Amino acid sequence: MNREFLFIGLTIFLGLISIILAFVAIHHKKLSVAVISTSFISLFASIIFLLLAAPDVAMTEAAIGSGLTTLIFFYVLNKIKKTNA
Repeated sequence: MNREFLFIGLTIFLGLISIILAFVAIHHKKLSVAVISTSFISLFASIIFLLLAAPDVAMTEAAIGSGLTTLIFFYVLNKIKKTNA
């Protein structure tokens, strides 16, 4: 019973942090901060998927959502800065 409350509390906490990070990603001036906050949203989503007993979805979200997408976003931001300079 105590463990269930821990899982529920952790899931709610990660959900609230994800919502706050979404607002940071939308309203921040720097694009790099927005990309980092979206990668943390994806990382927290993968932890939530793991808590919900979906480890295959959690691994996919962590690998593609947090890792690959963040790398692609930073690569494109770097290319855009070089083109504009």
